Amino acid sequence: MLLVVSAACTATPAPVPRSERNGPAGPVPGGLDRFYGQALTWEDCAGYAKNEADGGTLRTKGAQCTRLTVPLDYAKPDGDTITIGVLRKPATKPDARIGSLVINPGGPGAAGLATAARLANVGTLGERFDFVGFDPRGVGSSEPTVRCLTDAERDAERADDDELDTSAAGVAKVEADQRAYAAKCAERSGKGAALLANIGTRDVARDIDVLRSALGDDKLNYLGYSYGTRIGTVYAETFPGNVRAMVLDGALDPDQDAVAELVAQAEGFQQAFDDFVAWCVQRQDCALGRAADRALAAFHELVRPLGTRPIETGDGRRLSYSDASTGVIQALYSEQLWEPLNTGLNELRQNRARTLMLLADAYLERGQDGRYSTTQDAFTAVRCVDDPRVTDKAVVLDVQRRYKAAAPFLDDGEPATAALDACAFWPVPNTGRPHVPAVQGLPPVLVISTTGDPATPYDAGVELAKALGGRLLTYEATQHTVFLQGVRCVDQAGGAYLTELTLPPDGTRCPG
Repeated sequence: MLLVVSAACTATPAPVPRSERNGPAGPVPGGLDRFYGQALTWEDCAGYAKNEADGGTLRTKGAQCTRLTVPLDYAKPDGDTITIGVLRKPATKPDARIGSLVINPGGPGAAGLATAARLANVGTLGERFDFVGFDPRGVGSSEPTVRCLTDAERDAERADDDELDTSAAGVAKVEADQRAYAAKCAERSGKGAALLANIGTRDVARDIDVLRSALGDDKLNYLGYSYGTRIGTVYAETFPGNVRAMVLDGALDPDQDAVAELVAQAEGFQQAFDDFVAWCVQRQDCALGRAADRALAAFHELVRPLGTRPIETGDGRRLSYSDASTGVIQALYSEQLWEPLNTGLNELRQNRARTLMLLADAYLERGQDGRYSTTQDAFTAVRCVDDPRVTDKAVVLDVQRRYKAAAPFLDDGEPATAALDACAFWPVPNTGRPHVPAVQGLPPVLVISTTGDPATPYDAGVELAKALGGRLLTYEATQHTVFLQGVRCVDQAGGAYLTELTLPPDGTRCPG
């Protein structure tokens, strides 16, 4: 899930486009000289915004944007090319500048321009580094883009609780919808199946190395959140000698398959739900009552009826069981969202749905104008090529059962089914798979893991630090990712590492 950080934005006059050639820098793989040494034309960022919210953020003072050209298929460097949208907020103390800090917010498939623009205004790292964000290939301002569903189709999908029909006919309909979704992705994405075949983390990591060189940096400084830690891991394995510093926050276990990852994530969200319950039952207005041992049943009593009786939201939409679950999951990413979660659950008691729908809209990136970002489509496209597909129905059934057992709050009360997902019907093969990375020559990296992280459980960070031979920094709280979010202990440790390459002492823990 992508990182959300708020910061003030200041409108400034548009910069005059300026071309710079700073590369090639560092080693250049054979046949890629024209990409590694390309000139970048920096210009106003207004044309790079894909929604109203990002439009304001990209106008932050000093931000510049450009398009990086990369091969569509690195095996065919003389073939088709695509472009990557890039934002740079130059270091405010150029005489003390260390280099660029390339940032990815996760997803997979989350756009990164706005994240870099926001974070550049947090703390003092923006004095020493150019903050650089990029929209991964196929995403946001990068061209062409992955697109599968129209806005109307996405709304209709959210309102449809077909997955609650566990009959043979219901399972067949779910699979038909998933097959159709995969076909739409190939039909509607720019360059079609060719883009889908080269959308994975394998290729994003190579794009980052082209970006590093074109920016003029011999070595990469990288900050990856959530799924951005997988991108960082693949980069570290592919280009270990090109790394100066790497902060990986909210880590994925590189050797964990998609099935095990899904179950571990369910356990993480259940722990976050339990933490929410412990907080809620202390309040007079707790929507789940005052008894912790009755809270799960109370929650089910509120949300399960939505499967057959969705609630009108007043804007022509209805809150489905699926949307309610999505809204709850969104709120469990951070303790700061527990208050609106309790409000939303109390509204359900009054047959109202506004707050939970807003939370679901935030997760799915639906704007007030009814338009969606393409993050959800890109998320599926990347996951379908980053991991081997699962087509064994016995495995799918087992996973569904384990998922319901691991996260009882997400148990819809219906039997588990063996319905295949979109990846089972994906039109191109996978280009990645889980494994322990080989990173000989990689300098020490910093992995940050949060004890109560629902989306990327703590143990995944432990395993990633071990796999990369890096240092683990533990944050004790219930939230997803933490660096540059105002936690002084974490920000100081990460800042010292990025600027001075000084790692925190082994076993360092930062209290929440």
